[in-house]
Amino acid sequence: MTEASAPTTSPLPTTDANTRRARRDARRRLEAAPWRGPVRRYDILKEGTIALVVVVILVAVLAILFSSPDVPAVTLQEWASAQPVGFTQIALSELNGTSTSATYGPPYNHGSGSVQYLYGVSIQRAIGVTDPIDPAKDFVLDPLGTESGQPALTAALHRYNRAPEATKMAWDAAYGTALSKASVVDTRMVVPPGNYGPVGTVLAGFLAMARSGGLDAQLVAHSDFYTTNYTNPILFLGDSAVAQPNSYWNNIVTAQDMQGTQWGMMNETGSWPGQPWLWLYTMWYQVGPMHSSRNGDVEVIAIMTVLSLGLLFVPFIPGIRDLPRKIPVHRLVWKDYYRTYGSTRDHAGAGAADPPPPSDTR
Repeated sequence: MTEASAPTTSPLPTTDANTRRARRDARRRLEAAPWRGPVRRYDILKEGTIALVVVVILVAVLAILFSSPDVPAVTLQEWASAQPVGFTQIALSELNGTSTSATYGPPYNHGSGSVQYLYGVSIQRAIGVTDPIDPAKDFVLDPLGTESGQPALTAALHRYNRAPEATKMAWDAAYGTALSKASVVDTRMVVPPGNYGPVGTVLAGFLAMARSGGLDAQLVAHSDFYTTNYTNPILFLGDSAVAQPNSYWNNIVTAQDMQGTQWGMMNETGSWPGQPWLWLYTMWYQVGPMHSSRNGDVEVIAIMTVLSLGLLFVPFIPGIRDLPRKIPVHRLVWKDYYRTYGSTRDHAGAGAADPPPPSDTR
């Protein structure tokens, strides 16, 4: 095949009389013109197959050498066994409605404890309660209601559920005071006696249920086939992270370098590499005012939304969209072409045109 020599490309107009619009139109015409430079054979199927094989081999080798750590899941059973007093304190906060989950707000309930605002507007409140959760009922009372063969626990649950709210609050407060003086003797939690009605029996049964592993199964939402909704146990564990700095969960997270102050969002457990593409998102939590702001999450979301839109609209932003023309990185990519056909200014410059390539005979 013989290709004729490419005609010399007409330079862009450069006289003072030419307007910016004329120069832009001339550039568009040049860029839209058919390519008449040198060509070479390129088998995209062959190149794609080679690339696929190389990637598959690399993935397999790296997965064998640097596989993800197989860290066992944290369970409520482990927590209740390791810290029975701390576990029961969080259970009491779910029961009396003072936990983080109970006061969170949308999408779980109508509280305001974790509602965030940006310029007086709350996206949470606008969306509303889409995943309603009642921690006292869903985390404590309903799971305990599945326990059978325990007459004392069943009677205590019946008495607690039928009591007026004011009475429940008084019992909960009295048990909270007694629980602050509790101790553990031979793995058994000992709580001083007090006027807290059936709450002691209810929470003792709840602790026993958790230690047996039954609570983990009860808090997970079961679908028709797959068990994928772990919202309730995660919220229950998360309540301890907020209320108890030295909780079982917090100690694990700190040891695995996954706290928010440790860039935990982009970390894998321990020293394993995590998701480096999240560094930009995570970075904003390390700087002010986001790292200490009550509205830090929504502020970071707003920043990343603006940056993402800016990246999306780069081709439409004057000045920024022209940076590739002004920063000649393309000459490094196409260095062989410019080495062969000269280094005159490219079509984007308003000067001389590139020299025509010689005829290519194949």
